[in-house]
Amino acid sequence: MSEIEIRERPFDAPESQALIRAALADLGERYGGSGDDTPVEPAEFVAPVGAFLVAYVDGRPVGCGGWRSHGADGETAELKRMYTAPAARGRGVARSVLAAVERSARDSGRKRIVLECGDRQPEAIAMYTSSGYERIPNFGFYQDEPGCLSFGRTL
Repeated sequence: MSEIEIRERPFDAPESQALIRAALADLGERYGGSGDDTPVEPAEFVAPVGAFLVAYVDGRPVGCGGWRSHGADGETAELKRMYTAPAARGRGVARSVLAAVERSARDSGRKRIVLECGDRQPEAIAMYTSSGYERIPNFGFYQDEPGCLSFGRTL
């Protein structure tokens, strides 16, 4: 596989939105509905309160992920919209994006990162736990839904 290049991109950039639509379609297949009804605004992913990153292989966007501020302390980031296109899975794209998102959040002064996931995403859960994430009390839009799993780790 060619080298993975990670670039910060606006959340509402065309390649970001194409990947986000694919991510939501994937979640929709797993859970039904729109995939994720969590309120998200593009401005939440603009420095210094967040960032959105896109992974490219051979110039093509193949994955994404971002972080936005979480809570009032200014020390916690929330991971959002992690996704890897099916053709690029199993090649380290997601781990590269996750590492870049964590670096971005840390460089912006965040000390902790949290995420909300569902129990029908075993590959994501395996990646997060093998990357040092541990279960935390559920939070967020789906915190009271069956199958909601929240994770966090110190940056």
